[in-house]
Amino acid sequence: MTDINSSISAAEQDRGYHYHVMRRAIEAIDLAEEPLALDELATQMGMSAAHFQRLFSAWVGVSPKRYQQYLALDHAKSLLAGRMTTLETAISTGLSGSGRLHDLFLRWEAMSPGEFAKRGEGLQIRYGWFDSPFGEVLAMGTNRGLCGLAFSEETGRDAAMADMVARWPLARYVEQPSDVAGWVTSAFAGTGETALHLIGAPFQIKVWEALLAIPSGHVTTYSELAGAVGHPRAVRAVGTAVGRNPVSWLIPCHRALRKSGGLGGYHWGLPVKRAMLAYEAARAEA
Repeated sequence: MTDINSSISAAEQDRGYHYHVMRRAIEAIDLAEEPLALDELATQMGMSAAHFQRLFSAWVGVSPKRYQQYLALDHAKSLLAGRMTTLETAISTGLSGSGRLHDLFLRWEAMSPGEFAKRGEGLQIRYGWFDSPFGEVLAMGTNRGLCGLAFSEETGRDAAMADMVARWPLARYVEQPSDVAGWVTSAFAGTGETALHLIGAPFQIKVWEALLAIPSGHVTTYSELAGAVGHPRAVRAVGTAVGRNPVSWLIPCHRALRKSGGLGGYHWGLPVKRAMLAYEAARAEA
């Protein structure tokens, strides 16, 4: 029998499995009054230190000690201080259109206001469930590209599906993972082109376009987003639009923070948002 700690099994190489381990590690870190040593954290995960270190590094590329610093509650404040993105500059220089955006090559187009008003009538949306670095994800797409990415680890499958279907209630939904699998692979591998079909109201799409200008490993605030879209007083409306983003991760709503440095909310659960921010910051440094 192979020693469970001598190698990473095929199941453990799965990115969804990595997130489950990281999710438990995040909970352990949150409950600890002081940073946990590698041995102690590995014990809580039910692994040897060497095995946990290998698995951890395969997921994020830095040591558990360094990652704990990224997960610390004050990390958001340090991001705001050192990695604040000036969205107005990014947008004025054309970074919010097509091209190389937040380290992923995206090609996107938006649904017209008239099409949006039909609430998906006449639209066929294919979907499937996939593993991702942040747990299971529900991916949806039209013939133009991905229109939805919903993370189900904190909400559950039924809630994630109901949430997405309610956005376009008159669309026809067909479970056909093969039609969206290529886009999903590109989205999380950062290779190839990922096509997006943004289905939302005009103001929402304007906010999502601004989010696309934020580089990986950087953050912005809701108030800066409001200024970038030309409505500096509409911080609450911008926050609502951020929360309605249907293509999480690719449209990086997780990079929007409160001006105080607080994480704010996240539609698919704050543990997922924290993991995404830490994952990006660690990889940016590595």
